Amino acid sequence: MTCELSEGQQSEDGAGSAGLVVVSNRLPVRLTEGDDGPHWRTSPGGLVSALTPVLHGRGGVWVGWTGQPDRVAHPATHEGIALHAVPISADELDDFYVGFANRTLWPLYHDAIRSPSFDRRWWHAYVVVNHRYAEAAAAAAAPGATIWVHDYHLQLVPMMLRGLRPDVRIGFFLHIPFPPQELFVQLPWRREIVEGLLGADLVGFQVPGAAANFARLARRLTDAGTADGGLRYDGRVVRVGAFPISIDTADIEARADDPKVRQRSRQIRADLGDPELLLLGVDRLDYTKGIEQRVRAVGELFEEGTLRTPQHVMVQIAVPSREEDGHYQQERDHLERLVGEVNGRFAQVGHPAIHYLHRSVPIDELVALYLAADIMLVTPLRDGMNLVAKEYVTSRADGTGALVLSEFAGAARELRNAILVNPHDLDGIKGAVRFAMEHEPAHASASMRRLRRVVRNADVFAWARSFLAALQGEQQEQEIFLP
Repeated sequence: MTCELSEGQQSEDGAGSAGLVVVSNRLPVRLTEGDDGPHWRTSPGGLVSALTPVLHGRGGVWVGWTGQPDRVAHPATHEGIALHAVPISADELDDFYVGFANRTLWPLYHDAIRSPSFDRRWWHAYVVVNHRYAEAAAAAAAPGATIWVHDYHLQLVPMMLRGLRPDVRIGFFLHIPFPPQELFVQLPWRREIVEGLLGADLVGFQVPGAAANFARLARRLTDAGTADGGLRYDGRVVRVGAFPISIDTADIEARADDPKVRQRSRQIRADLGDPELLLLGVDRLDYTKGIEQRVRAVGELFEEGTLRTPQHVMVQIAVPSREEDGHYQQERDHLERLVGEVNGRFAQVGHPAIHYLHRSVPIDELVALYLAADIMLVTPLRDGMNLVAKEYVTSRADGTGALVLSEFAGAARELRNAILVNPHDLDGIKGAVRFAMEHEPAHASASMRRLRRVVRNADVFAWARSFLAALQGEQQEQEIFLP
């Protein structure tokens, strides 16, 4: 199987036949190794869950990378959706993905927690690869189609698409934070990125503050002006809005109600020695997630006697991330040393203070952990949204449990009944854990019920419908930033 569109997907004038095209860094499938060899499986995550039924219903195409360097055989379709793979060479992977996307944009957009690097070779690769994605999307789209581009890897694609296919509707959604002016202007190619995004008809962000940051920068760096509903640029109105992403609540609720998952949650607690209190952290292994600060705070709680083994225990899942980047190996080594120090001081034989797992976790096992945990610690230093927080509260149908949530996660704007903390403040994290331990059960249950109601009322399917409706101009009630 090649990565090209089949004949049936293109019309005689060269345009594709898809009424809806989704463009993201990765395709909704990934290559995994099984006992009987490699298999293509559905990629995890809310984006795939949300957009698969939408694309299926509209005869859509998903454009993205396979996750493997160069061209590889891949499925032609996935759940009735045509797949168009964009090839990326090993050298381009280093420069476009590891370099510009994750050593330049990622730290810059996350408050420069780590200093971003600016390399002209990386930028050149970013331009080349973005143009390749734009060409693929343009080839797949039918006349007058809708094209929805996703995330920081592809910020030049909207304007490139507009040059290739001025007949289509273009939406862009950024899944990570968008930085304030003071940080963004460090980027040598700041104007090019902003102009790339202004190629869209609708630019969506997780929270209004990010939308405001973008609108201010657009006016500062380009000749964009204020218009009803957004920005006026190049004779068009570009709408700018906040569309907080969510989760498949029905799926998480069903899994949490599954007798096998509930039994597994009980087994997890038994395997941990039936502790009085179980704290849980689940994150990608990334310096933006605040895992180090969280572990240090928990260590201090053991040191002062608020927590003690074996009555109290923490489980920290650190899902492998960007292992091709040596910086992330250093992050892993540092975190594992820190966990070892805490356990060296406070563990008892057979009873670690912190159980640390560096691995991916299947969704049923993850939900079982949510059900087992008394306190969920979600303390990123900066996060566009953070869906773990929404998954945890959705799983707690009985109203038990407590969510300690960073005020710098996008989810904090919606989940205001969580125990909000400044993740840089170790004393604040410790105080939040103490509060959760001492919180009167009736009040804690009422807070959890309110959190669950917020997430249930705005699931990932509502998010997708809302964005697409706004892109088509079919609804106005979505919170749109007016600069």
